[in-house]
Amino acid sequence: CIACHESGYANTPIDCYSCHQQDYNSVDDPNHVANNFSQDCLQCHTTNDWENTTFDHTNTQFPLTGAHIPLECIACHESGYTNTPIDCYSCHQQDYNSVDDPNHVANNFSQDCLQCHTTSDWETTTFDHTNTQFPLTGAHIPLECIACHESGYANTPIDCYSCHQQDYNSVQDPNHASAGFPTDCESCHNAVNWNQTNFNHDFPIYFGEHQGEWDLCADCHINNVFATFECIFCHEHNQADMDDKHDEVDDYVYQSQACYDCHPNGEKRIQLDRIRRN
Repeated sequence: CIACHESGYANTPIDCYSCHQQDYNSVDDPNHVANNFSQDCLQCHTTNDWENTTFDHTNTQFPLTGAHIPLECIACHESGYTNTPIDCYSCHQQDYNSVDDPNHVANNFSQDCLQCHTTSDWETTTFDHTNTQFPLTGAHIPLECIACHESGYANTPIDCYSCHQQDYNSVQDPNHASAGFPTDCESCHNAVNWNQTNFNHDFPIYFGEHQGEWDLCADCHINNVFATFECIFCHEHNQADMDDKHDEVDDYVYQSQACYDCHPNGEKRIQLDRIRRN
């Protein structure tokens, strides 16, 4: 009895720490004093086996993994052991703020660190733009993230026009807006050099018979529908004259697609194998 009642039998404390203060102070792994552990010993210990503790971080809302395992408890619990935040940013705010490449603050990165980082290796990130719906190529590679993500990182559009609408509207030669060009920029432009277009107008309009004979794309592409074209509205054509000029052409039809079939290069000469002579 004297082990607990060395000071008498009146007002004997019933908390563990009063008897086990020396045990508390002498523990090195983990150091209870340095880590400011609670003095409520029953949170981890039992009266059946003092050495085997019942506390297991794996059963908490924050299981220890990776680089967190060898840390001193006080590294995360400097403010105590109750209501300790379990999000990465609460501990890694300084890491977030100090990154320059890419600058997390300037680029308004998400503070959900686990979207890119892991507890095993903080420096090696798991995010790879190549695995997204918009792999970075050409001139997009060196851009600051905020250039495309100024509205955030969720639901960012992946079509060119959403970022390049001003480029589309400001072009004068040819004027994209007035000509009704499609807003599918990739049909003509590339990510390496925006000013170097890859569109090739198969039908010669910049040389030969058609050079200087048109002003707007809509002259041939009626209503600016670029999938179709009209020949018979130009060249002072009229059906009577065309019928007369083609009276020896087999299967002649006064229709634009028929014009193109015989004149794929826009030349006046018609294909001889389509002519039936008397």
